[in-house]
Amino acid sequence: MTHLSVNLNKIGLLRNSRGRDYPNLVDMAERTLKLGAFGITIHPRPDQRHATYQDAHDVKELLKRFPGAELNIEGFPEAQFLDVVLEVEPDQCTLVPDDPNQLTSDHGWNIARDQDALRPVIAKLKAKGIRVVLFMDPDPESMVLAKEVGADRVELYTEEYANAFGKTGFEDILDNYQNAAQAALDVGLAVNAGHDLDLNNVQTLCAPGRIMEVSIGHALTVEALDLGWDNVVKAYLAKLV
Repeated sequence: MTHLSVNLNKIGLLRNSRGRDYPNLVDMAERTLKLGAFGITIHPRPDQRHATYQDAHDVKELLKRFPGAELNIEGFPEAQFLDVVLEVEPDQCTLVPDDPNQLTSDHGWNIARDQDALRPVIAKLKAKGIRVVLFMDPDPESMVLAKEVGADRVELYTEEYANAFGKTGFEDILDNYQNAAQAALDVGLAVNAGHDLDLNNVQTLCAPGRIMEVSIGHALTVEALDLGWDNVVKAYLAKLV
């Protein structure tokens, strides 16, 4: 079974857009965990445009009421981000090579280039008992390096997989992802996956059993609108008769 960690960044974005605490991110996290999700993911960026550093503290407090559930904090390992992570002590920290101004994550780490910067960060996080995940492109050859710098897991960046799903050449891309996952497992790394996974494509990726955890936020939020929009419009119409 693959664990589901629900990314609540889009809930934070919606909340922040009106300057009110509505929707409340912690309330949505609680609802999500009560439905059976394994964990909550947030990716606080320096501009605090969606999930915030305070959300990290608040969700960690919530998880005390859900034994076994996990908090995964994603982000680029700049100083303020690391200070928050080390203070909050989430179960898992996923390090992503984002520029602070990026709209969204769009590539994995180049460990051969970045290893000297990553090693001390990973060591500091692990000294606090935090599981460390590196966001990686599906390159089987890079998994050895991810292990050597001290990572516990990798998260496969799945945009290429999602874009190719159902199209010509998809099987070759799927094979590459499965080969990368197996290469990670072979060197002792567990495997997460995320980015543009949705209800249509997630099962195919996870069915072979190599993926331990998926982090899904944007698609899940859009799908919730799609599956629930009609019900809410009808409820308003019923109130306005």
